[in-house]
Amino acid sequence: MRDPRFADIVGDAGLETLAGGFGFTEGPVWHPYEKWLVFSDIPNSRMHRRLPSGEIEVFRDPSHKANGNTLDRRGRLLSCEHATSRVTRAEPDGTVTVLASHYGGKALNSPNDIVVATGGAVYFTDPTYGRQPFFGVPREAELAFRGVYRIDVDGAEPTLLAGDFAQPNGLCFSLDESRLFVNDTERRHIRVFSLSASGELTGGAVWATTEGEAPGAPDGMKIDSCGNLYCSGPGGIHVFDPSGDGLGVISTPEPCANFTFGDEDLRGLYLTASTSLYRLRVRVPGLRLF
Repeated sequence: MRDPRFADIVGDAGLETLAGGFGFTEGPVWHPYEKWLVFSDIPNSRMHRRLPSGEIEVFRDPSHKANGNTLDRRGRLLSCEHATSRVTRAEPDGTVTVLASHYGGKALNSPNDIVVATGGAVYFTDPTYGRQPFFGVPREAELAFRGVYRIDVDGAEPTLLAGDFAQPNGLCFSLDESRLFVNDTERRHIRVFSLSASGELTGGAVWATTEGEAPGAPDGMKIDSCGNLYCSGPGGIHVFDPSGDGLGVISTPEPCANFTFGDEDLRGLYLTASTSLYRLRVRVPGLRLF
């Protein structure tokens, strides 16, 4: 059952298949000025780029089984690498800077998804999926917990913000960045934290759950320009209003891991769903990354 508001937010446009034949797609990120889309193919350890012409090219090979990607406030690409347990940044000259790889002298589990605050601080989740077959390189975890971290602009060791998750995954800010939403794939819910000016988290209550019998679980997560929250889940992408009320599900033909807003008007919703890349035109636009 869909809430009547769902049509005003998402609309009723059809899903367009842009490309297929990948291993498992993830981490789409749209460059708002250069008009390209980068996304990951985790098991094949490659990243691809869709050009403004629609052509798709190999962007990075190998990608160290990169998963989530984003752009920082200077337009540099940040990536979460499963195979190396690193968060990296691509510099303008093509070199790669490692932003995080260890906490307390132990290797991170496998950074998964990532966002950047207005002031430049980087927040990322660290479940263990990248230490499993197919999605990563099988190896024992060195840390006894799965957490959410912040990397400050000065580049010091990441700060652990919360470590009480089963498998933290997607994350996004509220419009005013006073709150941070983090979902837990294993527990199938979304939690909300208050975010202080210094970057600390408090709270963490369950904000919403993704319910359904179809394949899929909480994974990628974004908000649109009106504060509606989109989250991967059973059957496709679950859409919630700013208070956490479920409005409906965007059905997808394959389990959808992640998505991002793109196109000139930021009303193109690009979906990385298992073996394919899709696009859906929605009515409420998303937000520029910088």
